[in-house]
Amino acid sequence: MPVPGVQAPVTGPPALNVERLLVVTTGSAFATGMPYWVDWLRLSYPGLVIRLVLTRSARRFVTRQALAGRLHRDGEVLLDEWPEDEAVARHVELAEWAQAVVVYPATFHFTARLALGLADSPVLLACHCTRAPVAVAPALPPGGLESAAFQAHWAALAARPNVVLAPPHPGVSLTTGRADAWVPPLLPEVLGMLEHRRAELEAGLPDREPPAAPAEFAADLARS
Repeated sequence: MPVPGVQAPVTGPPALNVERLLVVTTGSAFATGMPYWVDWLRLSYPGLVIRLVLTRSARRFVTRQALAGRLHRDGEVLLDEWPEDEAVARHVELAEWAQAVVVYPATFHFTARLALGLADSPVLLACHCTRAPVAVAPALPPGGLESAAFQAHWAALAARPNVVLAPPHPGVSLTTGRADAWVPPLLPEVLGMLEHRRAELEAGLPDREPPAAPAEFAADLARS
């Protein structure tokens, strides 16, 4: 199980019609489940090449070695920083390489930086510049979903044609012990949303309907 109390998926994996997937993991406690999800990705999509990028804060919860050992020759694990001795621009290479991007889990901080257009790391700049669909699956602390700042960031990202937002589910906070935090959906659900948007972009379908007002979105989740 990736997180205590969260059951593994019982259905088959969703379709994912890409050969190269960029996975971005940020510094949420939910990142402790990433070794499980890397194993699941390799078993579910044998031909998929994965590049997994860890932000600095993610390394508090999962190590590069724990993930790299599971990828074997089917991908690599990078750190979200510009190496001084690298001959190519990492953000350009990632933006062009990825056929789809999933940020799992996405912290409040990372979501805010992405929504504000900040580009102070290779992954952020790649997410801004890529033509591939980008799925963002937030993990939020108690009160995070209801915050005016997060709701504004959600609305900003929802307006971007290639961004897919995976609404978080209620979850138990490791600090309070209460069910007042918000956790991402299971990765298969997020990938299903990502593939749906990828197909829409490939078909050249019109942009989605304008998103609901952030306050309405928060109220809907609170009632679920």
